[in-house]
Amino acid sequence: MSEIDRRKFTLLGATALTAGLITGGEVMGGMTQGRQVDSPENMEPGDFTWHPERSPDGPVAIIVSIDDQRVHVYRNGVRIAASTCSTGKQGHETPTGVFTILQKDKNHHSSTYNNAPMPNMNRLTWKGIALHAGNLPGYPASHGCVRLPVKFSQLLFTVTHLGTPVILANSHSQPKQVVHPGMVLADYAEKEFEELTGKHFKTAAAQRIPQHEEGHTATSILVSSATSEIMVLENGRIVATGKAYIKNPGQPLGNHVFILEKPHDGRKGLAWHAIGHHPQANANFNHPAEDTIKRLGADKPIIAEIQKRMHPGLLMVMSDMPLHEDSRSAHDFVIAVEDNA
Repeated sequence: MSEIDRRKFTLLGATALTAGLITGGEVMGGMTQGRQVDSPENMEPGDFTWHPERSPDGPVAIIVSIDDQRVHVYRNGVRIAASTCSTGKQGHETPTGVFTILQKDKNHHSSTYNNAPMPNMNRLTWKGIALHAGNLPGYPASHGCVRLPVKFSQLLFTVTHLGTPVILANSHSQPKQVVHPGMVLADYAEKEFEELTGKHFKTAAAQRIPQHEEGHTATSILVSSATSEIMVLENGRIVATGKAYIKNPGQPLGNHVFILEKPHDGRKGLAWHAIGHHPQANANFNHPAEDTIKRLGADKPIIAEIQKRMHPGLLMVMSDMPLHEDSRSAHDFVIAVEDNA
């Protein structure tokens, strides 16, 4: 959307809201209640879809398309919901990158903006960025948060957990299934693969099935082509670091998120759902996820640390940025793709 079109859209949206013409959902107490519709096409502000039956279980991932003012919810790689949203206004732009949910609070109030109510809050940073119910005027209007229709935020709250990945981007690819021939960051013979899946993956999976409670352990693997570095995090804290070996190191990895599926009987490899993302609108994704994951290798000690923590929903994030505090803080798990300023 061009700047001129965006300004026109903003003006029209504000006029319609003032006149009570926004049809996507009733505004009560300053919050858009929302209206469930059948299709994500041509949604009005406040409209959303919800079809959890399309994928009853599996890891959840959320994509916020800032340019389109839309939220897409995927479970096990299948889109189960979509919603209109309102992201950060000029001067308070919503950051782009990969985040995980750090805290959940159904009845949260802002500590920054006059105790303003933020129902069904899924926190993304400790500095104030979150998904929550709010007013959707039809254009970016928040102080950086992602506002959602009240009814949709209630439903979303039931499928998220601590560690659920949330991708904030202007461009993204649709989730695609990728099967890696080895455990992760390594190649194994078939017999070794079967032994390792029995020894590590199933035990770790049993201990780390996602739960809607504070005690859930979320594991993430971060890989940087800039520094050839791997970090393993639990609940946002570094527990292991190592060297990444990248084939064709002169070629970028691109920005990818890989979410591990449940084990499949008879499959000789681990299945991931891969999502590419970019801070710029209409970006081209020139680095296929299935090629990128096969370019990675690591030393045995870091592989062993990863194997001990493997579970459905495990997150692996690849970036061409260095893994330092400018792009990732220790307790706010975030890979910032690019400064929006």
